[in-house]
Amino acid sequence: MLELAVLGSGSSGNSALVCLGDTRILIDAGLSARQLCVRLEALGIDPDSLSAIVLTHEHGDHTRGIDVFCRKRSIPVYATNHTCSIVRESVRCEVAWHQFEAGREFRIGEISVETFSVPHDAVDPVGFVFGCGESRVGVLSDVGHVTRMIIERLRDVDTLFTESNYDEKMLQNDTRRPWAIKQRISNRHGHLSNEQTAELVLEIASPRLKQVILGHLSSDCNCPELAAEVIRTALRKDGFGDVAVECAKRKDPLPLRTAALPAIPREEKTAKSSRVCESEPAPPSAPQQWQQGEWAF
Repeated sequence: MLELAVLGSGSSGNSALVCLGDTRILIDAGLSARQLCVRLEALGIDPDSLSAIVLTHEHGDHTRGIDVFCRKRSIPVYATNHTCSIVRESVRCEVAWHQFEAGREFRIGEISVETFSVPHDAVDPVGFVFGCGESRVGVLSDVGHVTRMIIERLRDVDTLFTESNYDEKMLQNDTRRPWAIKQRISNRHGHLSNEQTAELVLEIASPRLKQVILGHLSSDCNCPELAAEVIRTALRKDGFGDVAVECAKRKDPLPLRTAALPAIPREEKTAKSSRVCESEPAPPSAPQQWQQGEWAF
């Protein structure tokens, strides 16, 4: 059975871990090498035992720990061709890069890895579905809007780890960020609001969905209690009140948890009309400041 832990999630750094037996995959390495080691060890995981690192995209809050972390460890790093070409420029140590095209499925040890394109202001961002015979874990990091492809790829996951970046009213009322940055955050290649995340969760909810973990919460335009309650309320109204909802933390890891439990019988849901729009072509390359995560929210 797959297990998932979140080492940390927020604009200061993002990293998670999915495990099955001796196969241990780090999803992004946006924390410092020291913090990656400290938090893995807090979970009882030897940093040297990792099977691979997979990257969602090139922004610094998802990649900044790779160089130092991999200097003394022979850990392969998987990324799309375009993401790899950017990240490797800032990595001075020898790394075994494994490049793939978005949409490709491959295996790392005992775990299958499905990949799919997502809309975000990055060169070639992707989401993941990790699977084995008994369970499926969906991971959706930074994304500006939900496409049909995202919904189809995330259907029937047991656990979903997705961003829920901002509350719309709190972002509108924020006096610290200029209007242009607010537009970057809320546009169709920025980040998801709590309400957008709730719509996504309802679209992919099925009788096998066990838990939803929310990540990448803004520190000043969102709060864990608010984000979780928006998702819980939507799930209750749609007949999925037993799905656990939790927010990942910035400074402390969430423990390893089994991705699936025996299904609790529920009345089968009827087919829902889609609440989202069709997928779009990838955006043009982002400005350099945005690519490096300078405007990370």
